[in-house]
Amino acid sequence: MPGVIALFAAAAAALTGCIAGPPSPTSLPPLPSLPPLPQSDEPVSLDPADFTTEIDNPYWPMEPGTRWTYVEQDPEGGDVTVEVTVTSETKKIANGVEARVVRDTVTRDGEILEDTFDWYAQDAAGTIWYLGEDTAEFEAGEIVSREGSFEAGVDNALPGVALPADPRPGMSYRQEFLAGEAEDHGAVLSVDELVEVPYGRFDSALLTRDTNALEPDAAELKFYAPGVGPVLTLDVSGGNGREELISVTTVPDGAGTGPLGSPD
Repeated sequence: MPGVIALFAAAAAALTGCIAGPPSPTSLPPLPSLPPLPQSDEPVSLDPADFTTEIDNPYWPMEPGTRWTYVEQDPEGGDVTVEVTVTSETKKIANGVEARVVRDTVTRDGEILEDTFDWYAQDAAGTIWYLGEDTAEFEAGEIVSREGSFEAGVDNALPGVALPADPRPGMSYRQEFLAGEAEDHGAVLSVDELVEVPYGRFDSALLTRDTNALEPDAAELKFYAPGVGPVLTLDVSGGNGREELISVTTVPDGAGTGPLGSPD
């Protein structure tokens, strides 16, 4: 029986024990017939005709004009603001898939620390695929790093899964892969969690555990509220960060489409 997790920063270290008992398979309807999820560096062949930029997976619907705003505790103990905006733009990825462009901007006191274009598309089954990112880190308004940027189909970079179509405990999947640059992995722990953040209180939330082969001592727990999207991220290994949703707003057409470093 799934446990209800009390979500306080001081309790983060205890979360692993709280989620040790996933729901019994007998309590869930039979799994539909879905394509296998990609693992590690396994090659995958995607048919662009099977994909859409209209992303309506219930755990992360990406309606253009939606903006999620988060507050994140950085490693130094301060707060940064993270704005994630589903733009009206799309991008043709090198592997042929048309993707939705999602802007992710991190600021502290109005100064941009990191700015990223992420590229997502949804397959016919409802799985959200992650097809790459164009990212930049900033200091004093100048780009100091482009590390982490990749595009599926370029230099052996592989697409991964952001969220499965029908998440079930025990599922695991590659989130992204470019050897030595992007090697993230996700696993579904529960689909029946209670989570509370400044934006609201949600039940029946999806809980995943995300890891990175390039940082083997780090792990994150992520909570996704149905109909809302990501609401809480907790570092449970390799850090004590916490990122929580404070608002969901609608922004004008064209918001978030400026060049890196100039989000609006």
